Amino acid sequence: MGTSAKTFFSQEQQDAITKAIAEAELQTSGEIRVHIENTLNGDVLDRAAYLFRHLGMNKTELRNGVLIYLAVKSRQFAILGDKGIHRVVPENFWDDIKHRMLVHFSENDFTAGLIQAIAETGEHLKKNFPHQANDKNELSNDISFGKN
Repeated sequence: MGTSAKTFFSQEQQDAITKAIAEAELQTSGEIRVHIENTLNGDVLDRAAYLFRHLGMNKTELRNGVLIYLAVKSRQFAILGDKGIHRVVPENFWDDIKHRMLVHFSENDFTAGLIQAIAETGEHLKKNFPHQANDKNELSNDISFGKN
């Protein structure tokens, strides 16, 4: 684990996370992104909402994008889904996934925590937003990184 957002995960770990996103999206028209930065100034959900818009995640056709946001040095994270998803997920859906991520994070296994969250998100999205023959990948599967 490196000391900055870009080096927090090794290249092998980044590849595994990106692969998990691609595999989850094979089952759904939903779009999943991971954004990592060093520090957070302010509220974690406000920052995630800003990044959601900044990354264009609010522009998917079915409004079914999901952002997993980590501020590694601040030790904070959030999951944010778009309007289409909020209509169909159970009340504590994101909290349940975050709790399971936290178990991995508390053991310093951040890669496993992210991969599990991505897989669970993909499974749930598949139920309400199944993959269609004409689906296109609307957003990059690559991890995005903050400047701080």
